[in-house]
Amino acid sequence: MTHPDLPLAQGGCGDGCACGADTDEEYLECGLDPALAQLLADAGLDPVEVEDIANVAVQEDLAHGVDVTTVATIPEDAVATADFTAREAGVVAGLRIAEAVVSVVCEDELTVERHAEDGDRVEAGQKLLSITTRTRDLLTAERSALNILCRLSGIATATRAWADVLEGTGAKVRDTRKTTPGLRSLEKYAVRCGGGVNHRMSLSDAALVKDNHVVAAGGVAQAFQAVRERFPDVPVEVEVDTLHQLREVVDAGADLILLDNFTPGECAEAVAVVGGRAKLEASGRLTLENARAYADTGVDYLAVGALTHSSPVLDIGLDLRAAE
Repeated sequence: MTHPDLPLAQGGCGDGCACGADTDEEYLECGLDPALAQLLADAGLDPVEVEDIANVAVQEDLAHGVDVTTVATIPEDAVATADFTAREAGVVAGLRIAEAVVSVVCEDELTVERHAEDGDRVEAGQKLLSITTRTRDLLTAERSALNILCRLSGIATATRAWADVLEGTGAKVRDTRKTTPGLRSLEKYAVRCGGGVNHRMSLSDAALVKDNHVVAAGGVAQAFQAVRERFPDVPVEVEVDTLHQLREVVDAGADLILLDNFTPGECAEAVAVVGGRAKLEASGRLTLENARAYADTGVDYLAVGALTHSSPVLDIGLDLRAAE
């Protein structure tokens, strides 16, 4: 089961998100264990994509060869248990993805014990996941599984820090498209695990009119109208630099307006000008220290690209022990 406090894709994402939270059977047609595939789908992830990412990660590490150290030192029939253990406190994300990485390596059956769920706050020394299978497979999968698990848990931990600061306000912390190529869906999933919400997943599921679009179109209102006319069913967000631009686009009917580098005072003015006619997103100048001040102005979102492009990893290790 998924963690009860973890927002799934259907309800956790922001305006314009198209994270593909579809649990149709076609998403389960992959080489992963069906129960694991269902858990991934329930969390708003595509099991086929997760399996593909796992295979790419493992093959990058093996370079289509073998793990020479492990093959030389570990008997082929040796079996062990690997405990994924937190080395520091934080929020965990990607446990089922780590399982998928191990499973694509395994040539034999594996037994899984789940001690934590994605979205859980964990402490240093806490056991998160135990997998028992061939020792060779565990060691070959170790780095690939940990790279993804530590990365996603770092994003979830950073997001939780922002979500905690914003608790009690009407504002949510939201990610951007500043993600690692090939890992966007996983990194945005980690944001949800940390209590944040997702912005658009791609260039096609929502429009974001930025300064260069405005220049090319001849004005902010013109750019908005051009998108609305060509793609009438797509959510449109417009970036503005001034209150004058804000008035133009809210009168034109924008769904969501990004306030670029506004001060808290200017955000409060923007909230008054809009009067609930559109959602507002603050972007730029944001830090954990001033996040509450921005949230208290009444904006709906705080856009934080650093969640996915600059979060440090959460230190998680793999401890090998004899299988029981």
